[in-house]
Amino acid sequence: MLVIVTENVPPRLRGRLAVWLIEIRAGVYIGDLSARVREMIWQQVEVGIEEGNAIMTWSTNTKSGFDFLTLGENRRLPVEFERVLFSLCNNML
Repeated sequence: MLVIVTENVPPRLRGRLAVWLIEIRAGVYIGDLSARVREMIWQQVEVGIEEGNAIMTWSTNTKSGFDFLTLGENRRLPVEFERVLFSLCNNML
């Protein structure tokens, strides 16, 4: 399972994501894709994000059962504590 949540991104990026994923709510995309396609989609987000922000999370074989990446101005940063990932705001670090 793959989930991408976007805020304040250009319409062309939203359209690009909608080609590969289902938009279940404005800016929230889900799908079940391979790691290779997931990486390609994230590259598209990196190129087209402009002033927006995004988070991508996917199921994986870790202690928490998922992993995630963030991108953009108002992003939360991943922090690992005892092999479990947490998401903290920039101002909390």
